[in-house]
Amino acid sequence: MNPLYSFAGILASAALHLASTFNPKARLIVEGRRATPERLSKLDPERPVAWFHASSLGEFEQGRPLIEALRRTHPEYQILLSFFSPSGYTVRHDYAGADVVVYLPSDRQPSVDHFLELAHPSLVVIVKYDFWPTMLYALAKRRIPTYLVSAIFRREQLFFRPWGGWYLRLLTLFEHLFVQDEPSRRLLVEHGIEAVSVTGDTRFDRVMEIAEEAKDVPEAACLEGRVLVAGSSWPEDEELLIPYFNEAPSDFKLIIAPHEIHEEHLQAIEAKLQRPFARYTEVKAGRVTAPYECLIIDCFGLLSSIYRYGRYAYVGGGFGKSVHNTLEAAVYGIPVFFGPEIHKHREVRELCAEEVGFVLHTQAELAKLIARFDQSQEAEAVTSRARDYFATQCGATKTILRALFPEE
Repeated sequence: MNPLYSFAGILASAALHLASTFNPKARLIVEGRRATPERLSKLDPERPVAWFHASSLGEFEQGRPLIEALRRTHPEYQILLSFFSPSGYTVRHDYAGADVVVYLPSDRQPSVDHFLELAHPSLVVIVKYDFWPTMLYALAKRRIPTYLVSAIFRREQLFFRPWGGWYLRLLTLFEHLFVQDEPSRRLLVEHGIEAVSVTGDTRFDRVMEIAEEAKDVPEAACLEGRVLVAGSSWPEDEELLIPYFNEAPSDFKLIIAPHEIHEEHLQAIEAKLQRPFARYTEVKAGRVTAPYECLIIDCFGLLSSIYRYGRYAYVGGGFGKSVHNTLEAAVYGIPVFFGPEIHKHREVRELCAEEVGFVLHTQAELAKLIARFDQSQEAEAVTSRARDYFATQCGATKTILRALFPEE
């Protein structure tokens, strides 16, 4: 281990505890970690443990098909699930597919050693990323096979910088890396990492499962006409979408699920709307009697089911750091629109290449795309292309599971 990193870990832990006095997220992590020993005590020491780690909620959904497949095929294993982020833990702390759900410990040697003694994992699966050096070295020292799944690597990442050699060595601590695409594999091999296979992205398996299990949402289904479902929107997205909606004909309807649903943001959306609107929770509670042309989704957990009520979808984030989950919308075979910031996502670029996803920059471009897909022939072509694309991308879960248990 790098002594500078060990010292940095001590400082980071101290900073987190200090921040917990005024930062709610830091407080959740600190308090959640205190509960970890008690939670881990529920594990049966006589049965093997498969430990899955996800940084946050998105990575959990990515790894979920593998967790549930392993539980079905290897019921002898207990499932331990850990999160780094409160946004994952608070939503999934009672996930029925795991025996125990905890926060990842701080990456200091005493914390890591104590965690591993209590957890006693037989194998470890890290989803996509979240590389904690002390933990990885401790797992390697104990000869606990550790795998990285659904990973994707780009040349500009720290691993491949001239000064990133110490970070690159972390990848040698994995038993095997299962990556999303061939460029990732080639990049790793070029840098001496050869225990790597291209298996695709388990998210495709997950979104197919979600689509098959989609909930009925009558509050959204009642909107008739040409419906645009806007998911995970940020203010930059809403500045483009809402003026278009305000000026559109009455048969054009909008369902908007903002990325952040705090009251200030919801009120900002409502202030921009010039046509009848309602909040989902108000409609659900029976407090809305007047018809509405825009439904604001002011809770979490519905978006992946609501996309199926749209003729077209818009996924937010593309005018900020990066576009959000486009696959949840594309799986329903509808055209998916988003802003230009897509370079981090292989699947988004592929959706564009398949003409299922479409980048836009202006309201005029949005209007042109909507007019295009109001034509039934164009809409049917998207549905066909999306079906073909998903058919070629699914199956990563089965491939990885066979690799983890090759005797079968």
